[in-house]
Amino acid sequence: MDFLQHLETDRHNSPRTRNARLVAIKSFMHFIEHRAPAFLEQSRRILAIPAKRTDSRLISYLSVEEMQAVLNAPDIQRRDGIRDRAMLHLCFSAGLRVSELVNLPMNAIEWQPSPNVRIKGKGRRERLLPLWKQTCADLRAWLAVRGPSSAQEFFINAHGQPMTRSGFEYILDKHVQTAAESCPTLKQRQISPHSLRHSAAMVVLQATGDIRKVSLWLGHADIQTTEVYLRADPTEKLDAMSAVVPPSLKRGRFRAPDKLIASLHGA
Repeated sequence: MDFLQHLETDRHNSPRTRNARLVAIKSFMHFIEHRAPAFLEQSRRILAIPAKRTDSRLISYLSVEEMQAVLNAPDIQRRDGIRDRAMLHLCFSAGLRVSELVNLPMNAIEWQPSPNVRIKGKGRRERLLPLWKQTCADLRAWLAVRGPSSAQEFFINAHGQPMTRSGFEYILDKHVQTAAESCPTLKQRQISPHSLRHSAAMVVLQATGDIRKVSLWLGHADIQTTEVYLRADPTEKLDAMSAVVPPSLKRGRFRAPDKLIASLHGA
């Protein structure tokens, strides 16, 4: 409890950061329970510490036009441009976490009988996602110029080493700035790799209207995690609004009192 208090008072961390640290501590205590039963009582007391309430903001995602501008930003006449297009396209179309993207192995892409990508997500949960035709074309174009490398990861940097999280963040930021020249709405926006995942979720939700399919697409363990996209989708509210019959209200016009009119004339 002193440590959690220290985070907020001395380090000035937000309640969200405090909760994240508490989750890590609780995970460690679950680990301890099975290896040191003598600490079971203390572990239970720590696990009972509640998380603090935090503001729940709407997610940030890209519109179809904005996403198109970002995907068109890489120069596909260059090797690194071909790689960048393939990375951005796969991250968006499959709704990948950045860790899933940079750690994607060579054998994760299955071309036959139909193109799919096999993802190993959080908690070692696997999911198999179909690939769009254009995504397949971009991935094949990258394989044609990838060249030999000792790295087992699908995407590599200019030195033949596996792509890193920070490397992809740099690539995304560079192409967002380029895309902003043709799509002004991208200016002054903070676009992270997770924004592409959010954008994919919104596309699936608006196409299917089924939150369960969004959950399967993203690989969420709990569908409650996926419900954040319902709050960010205005079409859900518009459908509800159109289905509601508004009350019939009596209309009329305001008439000023006679005394007020007389006082105005006198002035």
